[in-house]
Amino acid sequence: MASHENPTLYQRMGGYDVIAGVIDDFLNRFRSDPRFARFGMGRSLNSIQRARQLLVDQMCALAGGPCLYTGRDMKTSHAGLGITEAEWQANMTHAAAALDSFRVGAREKEEFLDIFRKYKNDIVEKP
Repeated sequence: MASHENPTLYQRMGGYDVIAGVIDDFLNRFRSDPRFARFGMGRSLNSIQRARQLLVDQMCALAGGPCLYTGRDMKTSHAGLGITEAEWQANMTHAAAALDSFRVGAREKEEFLDIFRKYKNDIVEKP
């Protein structure tokens, strides 16, 4: 973890609780959007909760926090889902709105969204 002189994104955002809150807000937006209904079909509550925890752990770790992500790589996790550019853009809109709802600063918001953007080519399937 970084020092107080050079804090990580995790520290600047406010730590685990803020990141978990942003992810919960994001997932609520995602799940309530009819464009993403196909991604929740046939999943148990336990499976949904596990996916949520994996995303929290992943974002926490990638933001420089003390979490350990034990999930699959993004290419493997999203292969065959047929995620489109339009779905990607809607996903990013939901992520930005979730960050705004927690009043995350502009610099931190962009850095957090950049973590998502880093994996775009592993998530969006080319036509």
